[in-house]
Amino acid sequence: MSTVSSERLKRHGFAPLADGSAASPPNNEMQLKGIIFDMDGTLCEPQNHMFGEMRSAIGIPKSVDILDHIHALPAEEQDAAFAKIQAIERRAMADQVPQAGLVSLMEYLDERGIKKGICTRNFDTPVNHLLSNHLPGHINPFAPIITRSFRPPKPSPAALLHIAHAWGITADAQVPETPPQDRLLPLVMVGDSVDDMAAGYDAGALTVLLRSPGKEDLESDDRTDVVISRLDQLIGLLDSGLSSRR
Repeated sequence: MSTVSSERLKRHGFAPLADGSAASPPNNEMQLKGIIFDMDGTLCEPQNHMFGEMRSAIGIPKSVDILDHIHALPAEEQDAAFAKIQAIERRAMADQVPQAGLVSLMEYLDERGIKKGICTRNFDTPVNHLLSNHLPGHINPFAPIITRSFRPPKPSPAALLHIAHAWGITADAQVPETPPQDRLLPLVMVGDSVDDMAAGYDAGALTVLLRSPGKEDLESDDRTDVVISRLDQLIGLLDSGLSSRR
C-alpha cells in the first residue's frame, strides 16, 4: 500500500488531444509532452512466473528485490548472477504476447505527435524482441529506452527524469528535493507495478495503472492517478483530456 500520507496538493490536468486542441491549452491545463511505458506487464502481457524462477536461480526469497540483491554482491559475482536471470528472460521472451490495444494506442500517439519512451527493469534483448516482433514498421521509435543498465532503477524516479531531460522538459536530470506535487510535469507514466506507480509519482508524472490480477491494491494506492483495463482505453481519455482522479 502507498507510503504517501496525503493527496496531491495539485492535480494533473491535460488538455484534450482530440482535433489537436492541446496545441493551446487553457491556463489550468497542461499540454501533454510524452508518455513513458514500462515493458513487461504493460507493453506485453505479464510473465510473472519469471520472477519466481529468477529468485530460485540466485537463491533469494520473495521479500528481496532481485536487482538490489545482485548489485549488493561482490563485483566478481554479479556477472554470473545477471547471466542466470537473463537466461530466464531470453526463454520467456519467445512467449511474449502484446497487450490488447498496443498498436492502436501507438498509432494514436504518433498521429498526435506525442513522444514515447520506455523505462524497464528488463535488459535490452527482450525489449528489442518486443519492438521488432510485435510493433509494425510504421510505428515511430521509442526514445529514450531505459533498461536494466541504468542505475538507480525503478522505483527511483531517476530514469523518468532522465527521459524528461532528454525531451527538454526539465533543465536537468537530477531528482529534486521538493515534493512531487509541487513540480508536476507534462508526462504520463504507464505501468502495472508498484515500482511504476512510485517512480511516476515521485518524478511528478501522472500515473496510469494497467490492471492485472493480484495487484488490485494498487488501484486505490495514493500514487495511482488513473486505472485502465487495456492500453487503447487511453485513447478516449487522452482525447477528452486526461486528468488525475484525485
